[in-house]
Amino acid sequence: MARAALRPRSLLRPRTAKARARSTRPARRPLPLPLRLLAMLCAFAFMVAFAVVLARLTLQPSPASEALTHTNLHPGRSLEAYLNQPALRDAVRQIGGNILLGVPFGVLMPVVAPRTRGVLRVLLLTAVVMLMVEFAQGALVTGRAFDIDDVILNTTGALIGYLFVGRRLSRAVHAREQRG
Repeated sequence: MARAALRPRSLLRPRTAKARARSTRPARRPLPLPLRLLAMLCAFAFMVAFAVVLARLTLQPSPASEALTHTNLHPGRSLEAYLNQPALRDAVRQIGGNILLGVPFGVLMPVVAPRTRGVLRVLLLTAVVMLMVEFAQGALVTGRAFDIDDVILNTTGALIGYLFVGRRLSRAVHAREQRG
């Protein structure tokens, strides 16, 4: 009994399933510093290139969306309008394009800024950036308007990018050594 009193509380508690699973995983080794810096530099360069592409795509008038140049604050309204168009190709281009536009955020942000790793953080950051883009579009670009559905689709794309690639890539670049 005296020995138990001297042990820290954490040693007296039974290990949880999560803790047992962590201890059975092989320890992750962080990438060597030069490789980490190179990976972060490449991710940053891709993020800058993506920002340029994003600006060119969103801050110029679009002939495809000129018929729908009204502000949309009701989720689903413009999606319905896209899907009701006679040409399915235009709907796929609009919806798929907006989803694809968000994917680089989900992939690159956790690598460039490891504190943004996590589903909620990626979603929140993407939503804020895309809201700013939509506000700029609606206020500054002739033939464009604010559309909440674009923000939702972009954020969905970021979630897809994060879940399929960004989380793993960020863990590979920013791995921490596990303590024994």
